[in-house]
Amino acid sequence: MRADATLFISDLHLAPDSPAVLNRFLSFLDGPANQVRRLYVLGDFFETWVGDDDLSSPLPGIVVAALRKQVEAGLEIQYMHGNRDFLLGDLFSQASGARLLGDPSLIDLHGTPTLLMHGDSLCTDDLAYQKFRQQVRNPAWQQAILSRPLEERRLLAAQMRDQSSIAKDGKTMVVMDVNADAVAQAFRGHGCHRMIHGHTHRPARHILTVDGHECERWVLPDWDATAGGYLQCDRQGCQLLDWSA
Repeated sequence: MRADATLFISDLHLAPDSPAVLNRFLSFLDGPANQVRRLYVLGDFFETWVGDDDLSSPLPGIVVAALRKQVEAGLEIQYMHGNRDFLLGDLFSQASGARLLGDPSLIDLHGTPTLLMHGDSLCTDDLAYQKFRQQVRNPAWQQAILSRPLEERRLLAAQMRDQSSIAKDGKTMVVMDVNADAVAQAFRGHGCHRMIHGHTHRPARHILTVDGHECERWVLPDWDATAGGYLQCDRQGCQLLDWSA
């Protein structure tokens, strides 16, 4: 019987040239995720996603099959768009059995109202990135991109990834991290005292006071060739755990 617990992961950045991360994720599905009822993927599941018509490629095919297996075994999986995989669509959901979750979303997490986000919308000091985010989340822009040939989209995704790496090199960690006022406003606007997000690759539990209320903000770890991690929550609370299998 599955435990009444919920797991959260983000920023796996699955890619064909990162087989170690893929294998770690597959072992995670067969391990911790196989023991609980719910799994949330809070963005950047994939390093790039050029459209659901690429589902037949090896990496998407492996991931979709693994997700479908767990869904059919009783695991509820929900995923959120990140800044890398914002073109994940209905066909991916139908094939995998995972459900798309809006960003942000307020859920009842074992009795505690909890705000789920990818986290990039909180990085308001990075003005250039926020302009980019607004563009790529625009439905008209997305439709125009998806109308291009698949191979052209793959080249465009590679170019955007390179440009993103170059842009990061010129920014400080302070600029790329969340803005304190944006965090407070998110808590205030959704009337909750717990938040979970990824994006910044700086896993931690932060305690802060908003309008006289103690709030907790959990930041999820990213995954790479050597390590990964997840957040496990139940009625007793939450804890960050490593996954290095």
